[in-house]
Amino acid sequence: MNRTSRRFKGLGAGTEYFHCVSRVVDRRMVLKEREKEEFIRIMRLYEEFYGLRVLSYCLMTNHFHILLEVPKRPSQSELPDDGALADRVSAALGAVAGRGLREELLRLRKAGMDAAAEALRERYFSRMWDVSSFMQVVKQRFTQWYNRSRSKRRRGTLWEDRFRSVLVEGGADALKAMAIYIDLNPVRAGIVKDPAGYRWSSYGEAMGGGEKAAGALAWVGGLAAHGGGNRKLGAKEGMEAYRCVLFGRAEERSDGAGKIVKRGADTGKIKEVLANRGRVPMREYVRRRVRYFTDGAVIGSKGFLEAVFVGARGLFGEKRKDGARRLRGLSEKMYALRDLRTD
Repeated sequence: MNRTSRRFKGLGAGTEYFHCVSRVVDRRMVLKEREKEEFIRIMRLYEEFYGLRVLSYCLMTNHFHILLEVPKRPSQSELPDDGALADRVSAALGAVAGRGLREELLRLRKAGMDAAAEALRERYFSRMWDVSSFMQVVKQRFTQWYNRSRSKRRRGTLWEDRFRSVLVEGGADALKAMAIYIDLNPVRAGIVKDPAGYRWSSYGEAMGGGEKAAGALAWVGGLAAHGGGNRKLGAKEGMEAYRCVLFGRAEERSDGAGKIVKRGADTGKIKEVLANRGRVPMREYVRRRVRYFTDGAVIGSKGFLEAVFVGARGLFGEKRKDGARRLRGLSEKMYALRDLRTD
């Protein structure tokens, strides 16, 4: 392994963080809207299966960035039991695969072949909580989808070699700097002036109501606000803190001759965000192309949503107890009938 390809995996003593980057072969601009949506779907699917957390990400037309939190593998007693493992396999690989694993584990247990059952379980656990395995499967599954989706069936790899990774210290300064670097990619590329306008990034997803993206960035924002201390910020506070830090780093820079050397956000926007301490006013929320306003089914106050829910109770399953779902990322209290997770 040469010096440029060496991958550092830390000390293995606890949770580790990695900034992962991979480019399309020959730097081709093939990641359009449909491709980006599918990549994010696959990424989220295996994020859950592998027990990792995506803290920040951004998909560009010929490469992607992902900042990953990789926990240490749990102890033997803390590993998912047979049923929980089969459920995870079903969610990631399909109901048939999950049912097959469940039935095989049950057969082995009934036959008293516990060693064989544990060996089967280990085939799955050996890939979990591992950055290399996660990146490999996400890239492979996306390539398979991409090749099948072409009108003329494509073959072969889509990516340049292995992914590149940077081991990131798990403190506030390093993580917030890396997350912001990733979220500002479309701003630096001149695609948008406001990172919220680019939906194929963690910040764009979070500001559009994405629960996972908002939760992860709120956690990073909490670190940024309190220097990694023990005080926990709520999701709203954490996102506001992250937004302030993000726009604090988004200033455009020019040389002495007025030539732009670093693209950035609009100066007025930066001042507005910092003046509002990261809070999102209603006018800005409405201005965004957020799915709640087209796919939310019903929009309004909590009381209005509950009244609609009661009138249409038969359309919902027995587990649904109420109708109002808070619109995330909004300072004013507004609700939708659907709990949309992605922009």
